[in-house]
Amino acid sequence: MSALTKKVLRLVRQRGVLRPRDLDRHSIPRQYLRILEGAGKIQRSGRGLYTAIDHNFTENHTIAEACKRVPHGVVCLLSALRFHGLTTQLPHEVWIAIDRRRRKPSVDYPPLRVLRFSGAAMSSRIQIRRVEGVDVHVYDPAKTVADCFKFRNKIGLDVALEALRECRRLRKASMEEIWSAAKICRVSNVMRPYLEAIE
Repeated sequence: MSALTKKVLRLVRQRGVLRPRDLDRHSIPRQYLRILEGAGKIQRSGRGLYTAIDHNFTENHTIAEACKRVPHGVVCLLSALRFHGLTTQLPHEVWIAIDRRRRKPSVDYPPLRVLRFSGAAMSSRIQIRRVEGVDVHVYDPAKTVADCFKFRNKIGLDVALEALRECRRLRKASMEEIWSAAKICRVSNVMRPYLEAIE
């Protein structure tokens, strides 16, 4: 095995999910991915996405793939709820927020539901979690709950209420954190009666 082949294998293992363009900054020709795939050392997990053959897939694998494809995006709403264990829903798309001024990503896999956020609603309360070697940007539980109330017409008020109940039951966020997130998302008045009912 050549030195470059070993380097590519090492990169795939370090990063979890590798895109062909990731090799460019290391001055490695992209054809090494096809060579390693043909030799059964790596596998294609999606169009333009490669993982090690012994990669340890988790339940958040599609989220890791989405964040690899849209590195400026933030996991939100139903996908963030699932990530934080605040819902029983299994979204078939990865819900991801991008800045209002950015171009919508053209990604065929994994399927994405792209929402446009701006200002503090886009940039506040983001956690960076490592999933399968990929940095996943996801809104924290309090912001996720507030977003659910903001987008209740898209996801349903019942989902938002379940998220709020689970967030408090599992102690994922304090009332102060939820109030703060509600103000960022401008849904304090909408959430007030529900928050007062569970205080």
